[in-house]
Amino acid sequence: MIVKNEQEVLARCLSSVKPFADEIIVVDTGSSDKTVSVAGQFTDKIFTFEWCDDFSAARNFSFSKATCDLIMWLDADDVVREDDAKKIEALKEQMHGYDVAFLLYAAGFEGERPTLTYFRERIFRRGGGFVWKGAVHEAVEAHGRVLYSDAKICHKKVRAGDKWRNLNIYRKLISNGGRLAPRDKFYYGRELMFCGLYREAAAILADFLNGEGWEENKCEACLNLCSVYCALGDRSSALAWALKSFEYGVPKSRACCMIGEEMALRGKTDAAIYWYKTAASLPQNIYSGAFVEEDYSGYIPYLQLCVLYDRLGNYTVAERYNELAGSIKPHSAAYLANKSYFLSRLSGGAENG
Repeated sequence: MIVKNEQEVLARCLSSVKPFADEIIVVDTGSSDKTVSVAGQFTDKIFTFEWCDDFSAARNFSFSKATCDLIMWLDADDVVREDDAKKIEALKEQMHGYDVAFLLYAAGFEGERPTLTYFRERIFRRGGGFVWKGAVHEAVEAHGRVLYSDAKICHKKVRAGDKWRNLNIYRKLISNGGRLAPRDKFYYGRELMFCGLYREAAAILADFLNGEGWEENKCEACLNLCSVYCALGDRSSALAWALKSFEYGVPKSRACCMIGEEMALRGKTDAAIYWYKTAASLPQNIYSGAFVEEDYSGYIPYLQLCVLYDRLGNYTVAERYNELAGSIKPHSAAYLANKSYFLSRLSGGAENG
């Protein structure tokens, strides 16, 4: 682990890994709180790394301190639940003959329900030549024999981070003459978008699409450009980018929802219904490595189909879709408001279509 000022969450994380971790290595990158003393309650393998605006450098240093056959990494605000800890313990034996294990990463939550999930390279065979790359959004290129496990790591933030941190690292790298690899360019564009610098984001993401890069990242870049142009008020360009995402593989539910939203705004209800139904019908391929946001293949299209069928006066079908949305999020304010609306129609004697 690499950590900095994580006294609020570090004990929670380390407590969750004690059942399976044979050694715990904590590399502190400049904490000014009680992070180091908290780490000391769990391990004596605590090291200091002078921060140099390079996450990969810090992670590679942390890997260099490992002595076990297998190395697993975590962030301080990650949690391993008890059932997943048992699966990871079993992986120690299952990893014989494998070089890398990919584990599920639940990176976004609504309550206890994961909303953003994807596979992440998580466990490596020590001595396999695995190296972290990228100053920000660092990653390891997997090679050798790869194992996929449904063991899940839960990313449970308790406070918002500095949204400018990653962007500032990229800008410093560029100002010092550093060149961005295609993957770095993709994430740089996204950081610009997250910070509301939409025109700069549009230029960088479009430039990324003109060069080399992983197709899943290119598809995501198209959807990011759709969001960017929506923010800029250019709905036509937004629609064009959502459609362009289809060039990079099987259509994503999120893209179909974006197109459905645009059709609805243009008053093309039948077309909007088509796209939302398509979104709801598409399977989510978690093994693609792409970000999987489950709401776009269920809750969101169902809720929008409820609205669209209500607009057509087909209240029976509209209510049915609202109940489907409610089966996913029973406490959703939108679902409950719609449910109250349909009950009021019934009590008012209105006829369903």
